[in-house]
Parts: sequence; structure tokens; C-alpha cells
Amino acid sequence: MLNRTLAPEFQNIKEISLVQPESTSYPNGLKVFVFQQNDIDLLKFEFIFSNVLLEEELATLNPILSSMLKEGTKTLSSREIADTIDFYGAYLMPEYSYDHTSLTVYTMHKYVGKILPILADILQNSILPQTELGTYIRNNKQNLQISLQKNDVLARRNFYKEVFKGTRYGVIPTESTFDSVRREELLTLYNSQIRPDNCTLFVAGRVNEDIAQMTATLFGNEWSNNASAVEVKLPEFQTASTDLKYEQREDSLQSAIRMGCQIVNRVHPDFPAIQFVNTLFGGFFGSRLMKNIREEKGYTYSIGSYIGNLKYTAFMTLATEVGVDVTTQTLQEIHNEFDILRQEKTAAEEIELVKNYMQGSLLGSLESIFSHVDKFKKVYFSGLTTEYYHYYSEVIQQMDGSKVQDIAIKYFDYDKLFKVVVGRM
Repeated sequence: MLNRTLAPEFQNIKEISLVQPESTSYPNGLKVFVFQQNDIDLLKFEFIFSNVLLEEELATLNPILSSMLKEGTKTLSSREIADTIDFYGAYLMPEYSYDHTSLTVYTMHKYVGKILPILADILQNSILPQTELGTYIRNNKQNLQISLQKNDVLARRNFYKEVFKGTRYGVIPTESTFDSVRREELLTLYNSQIRPDNCTLFVAGRVNEDIAQMTATLFGNEWSNNASAVEVKLPEFQTASTDLKYEQREDSLQSAIRMGCQIVNRVHPDFPAIQFVNTLFGGFFGSRLMKNIREEKGYTYSIGSYIGNLKYTAFMTLATEVGVDVTTQTLQEIHNEFDILRQEKTAAEEIELVKNYMQGSLLGSLESIFSHVDKFKKVYFSGLTTEYYHYYSEVIQQMDGSKVQDIAIKYFDYDKLFKVVVGRM
């Protein structure tokens, strides 16, 4: 009988096992990865497109295109699309990120034949209707007006505008941006970007022969590249300021603090070690920043740091909101924590805690076939293979006080960060 008075024996995580997909390519250039799991009735189809790197002044068209994809085709209105998706209990979700635009649908196995033709119609025949575009612009202008009253939004916009200036990563929408949007520009982007040779399809679930054939017919045979491919324009990054940008708002009760810089991305050998040091520093609830500034000083409810991976770069950012009476003190405490991280070796007990947290988080993130797809996508779009996760685990397990200090000295320098405060000091 199980003795519940005794804690289970602790065991280190030794191996991460990932589901490997079946892969194929259709004559039209569409790449397909199928993740089989035969004991579930839910299927996921995710179409991911590489964003065309347009001129900086047009970069805001990509998120608009993402939202407008399902707003009507040559044969179906936005309402008809929504009603059909709802009737069959499916879920259709367009998404946008800096590097990719995606269209994802979750559907029950028995309704795949009803849902996939709608996806095919959207990808081949969207018309981006002017009426829905006008509604989108009005709604987003109103949302922007409300958002710009928030200090954390202003700090975030200032951060991205400076750290990624001169590239599409640093473009932030304004009211005049929305006013200048033209349907013709969106249609041009649609034709050049939403095309099979610029797309990767990830399918997860019980994919039988009928579904495989239907997918090949709808998206391999009937979907063509109707426009010429656009030459990818690589971003040219500039050096960001390391000064403190202060935007005073007299009526503020809290100040928003944001700081960070560009950093090497996932393809660099140091990336897992950078993630480790960032986790220790500010990447989980037991981090140093949380212990100092939340638990000991009581300056904030939440503070954290984050490493963001992008296709052409990556970035480290730190964010919090604090009472205006402790803004200066918070900046000083953050500075102190950077100095301690660089100047003092981390204790073995703290390193072991972070190792267990990160390895446990990686294992816990693989609870379904869909999360296996997500892990695969991260390395695939970085030009890596799933062997990366073995390397990642090895690096995490080998971290010690000296390695933490080396990475901190190399990448975690407070004086090299762009810093912005919106509120009062």
C-alpha cells in the first residue's frame, strides 16, 4: 500500500522524448508535417506563412492581413464563415507574430470534410472586404486610444521602437497608420504572402488516408501560386541608445519600467545558457528580481525578465510597474541585481533549483500532441532539428557558478541596456 506520509523519491530528468512527424512536400511548394496520434478525435491544422519583410512604413499591414483573412471570400461572407465554423464546433484562429502569420483550425475528426474546404477557400479566395476593413480600422483606433493611456503600453512601445529602430520589428501602429491603410495594399500582400510555396502546414491528430488525400487535393493540387514571390529583405539593425528615456505623466500613481537590448538568438550555442541565467535572474516566480523587489522591498506586485527569440535576432527585456514614490529606488535595485549577478558566483543550491525548474517546465510542456508540434516549430523555423532539445538539456545540466558568471558578464550588462520609464520619478 502506498504510504502517503512519505514524499516520492526525487529523480533527475534524463531524457526528453519528442514525437517525430511524417513530412512531405507538394508540387506547389507547400511543406507538410503530420504528427500522428490515433487515440484522439480532435485535429489541428496550422498554416504558417513567413512574413514578407516590407518597407518599414508598410510593416503594419501584416497584423491587419492576419485579422482580415477570415472576413470574407468570393463565395462566403464573414458571417457565413463564422456561423459554419461554430455550427460544427470548430475553432478558427488567425495569429500574427513578428516573423510569421498563421491560420489555425481545431475540428472534430468527423467534421474535417466540412471545415477544410472553408480553410481552402480562405487561403485561395479571400477578398479582404472594404466594409470589414473599415470596421477593423475603427475598432483598432479606439483600442489604441485607450491603450495609450496606460503607462506600461507606452513603455513597451518606446522599448521596441528604440531597440529595433529601422526595422519592421520596431514599427508601432499609430492612428495615422490605420488611416493610411488601403485595401489594395492588403490584397497585394495577400497575393505575395498567402501562397503555398511560402507556407508550412502542421497537422496533428488522427490523420487517416481519407484526410491525407483531402488535404493533398485541397492544398496541394487546387492551391496555386498566383503571384511572383517577393524577394526577402533582411533587416538592418542599428545600435540602440543606452540612455534612460523618461516620459513624465503627472497624474500617474505608478511608473512603468522597461529595459533591455538585442541579444543572440536560438542558433547561437550560448542561447540555452542565456535562458538559464535569465530564469535565475528574473524568469520565474522564485527569481532574484521577484525576491528582492516584490518580496523584500514590496515595490511591485510583479517583475520579470524575458528572452524573446526572433528569426533574425533575439532580445532580452525586463518589465515592471511600481509606485511613483519608489521609481528611483527600483531602478537602483535592478542595477544592484545586475552587478551581483556579474560579480558574485551563484550558489550551488540556487543553480540546482533553477535546473529542476527548467527541466520540469520542459517536460511539463509536452502534455499533448499539440505541444509536441509547438516544440518542433520552434526549432524548425530556426533552421535546427529536435536534437537541439538534447543539447539544451545538456547545457542546463552542466551549468555551475562559473558558467553563470561568465554568461552574465558577457550578456547581462545594465549599462548596455536601453531603459525607459513612463510615469513619475
